[in-house]
Amino acid sequence: MAMTMGALAPFPAVAQETIKVGILHSLSGTMAISETTLKDTMLFLIDEQNKKGGLLGKQLEAVVVDPASDWPLFAEKARELIAVNGVAAVFGCWTSVSRKSVLPVFEELNSILFYPVQYEGEESQRNVFYTGAAPNQQAIPAVDYLMSEEGGSVERWVLAGTDYVYPRTTNKILEQYLLDHGVAAEDIMINYTPFGHSDWQTIVSDIKAFGSAGKKTAVVSTINGDANVPFYKELGNQGISAEDIPVIAFSVGEEELAGLDTTPLVGHLAAWNYFQSVDTPENAAFIDAWKAYTGNPDRVTNDPMEAHVIGFNLWVQAVEKAGTIDTDAVLDAIIGLETPNLTGGVAKMLPNHHITKPVLIGEIQADGQFDVVYETDLVPGDAWSDFLPESKMIEADWTAPISCGNYNTETKACGGSMAAAQ
Repeated sequence: MAMTMGALAPFPAVAQETIKVGILHSLSGTMAISETTLKDTMLFLIDEQNKKGGLLGKQLEAVVVDPASDWPLFAEKARELIAVNGVAAVFGCWTSVSRKSVLPVFEELNSILFYPVQYEGEESQRNVFYTGAAPNQQAIPAVDYLMSEEGGSVERWVLAGTDYVYPRTTNKILEQYLLDHGVAAEDIMINYTPFGHSDWQTIVSDIKAFGSAGKKTAVVSTINGDANVPFYKELGNQGISAEDIPVIAFSVGEEELAGLDTTPLVGHLAAWNYFQSVDTPENAAFIDAWKAYTGNPDRVTNDPMEAHVIGFNLWVQAVEKAGTIDTDAVLDAIIGLETPNLTGGVAKMLPNHHITKPVLIGEIQADGQFDVVYETDLVPGDAWSDFLPESKMIEADWTAPISCGNYNTETKACGGSMAAAQ
């Protein structure tokens, strides 16, 4: 009985000695090829911040979990990070299906997720900051470039993606955009494959046939994870060069290329908001520090890494401004804050929880790096596509008096976050 009473007796609250930061990235399974380096990036950023004295007088402590490319497990691991480990914020997810699986957890437990990867838009959640590209910061500019004379005056389009929400929604936006710009329906081919797909012979053969109709053809690729390795290999096997049918990828960066024979990929393209090859003092300093931290002079950097750099720096600023790690205080403090990006510009956190980013298109080189062939000015991230009839009147604004994720500018009604509405 004494033990029971002792267990129930009130204890004074003990302040945590560290501020815990959650890292929610797949370290195994089909997405490990892309996500493992983001875990390492967060460990690097936390180490760098601790060398500066930490945050609010405390050291930061990384809490790493492995959701193993298992989408429901992401929600379970997110709950573990927040409810069991008491993290102040979480940096993680790659695929949209993993992000959507954790949204209810962050909403229920009122914690913060920084999501560092390009995605399909059509969402703005109070507890999430989208530091990767929205479609207007990657997909649309990529198509505009390929349509231009500089990009090859493409007239026929293959929209090839992995079968989940990001490629399907992005391609829905792109298909409508292409139709609106006079592309005939028969000049658009759409194909989806499962995660980890390995047998590309028939699909690549179909792409080759589709591209033999006398019109310049390009592939817009939203293929994710390790399926990219056999896809590009099969393009080479069937003799499809970048001059014949260029591929512009939204999920292939330096990290993915580091594991490939790039010979058949030379000349193909990727659209991101950052490339390691960008020549700025900020980027040079980051690359040097990253290679020193990893002890590997061959270790590469990539776009989602930069997104984590931006998100982490904005979070640190917001906590310092708020003087607390309290979620609501940090959510209020972060809007409007700015931090340098690695390409020479400034990333600003907007009221819709997206940021400003330049759009860069890079051409794959033999060494696995990219030669930047096109760059825009800073583009503010748009949570809702202007090219879908059901979305063009929707805006997200998490500041008063609107304070919601899907405000209809025509009806002047707010439906709350799309985590609930979808």
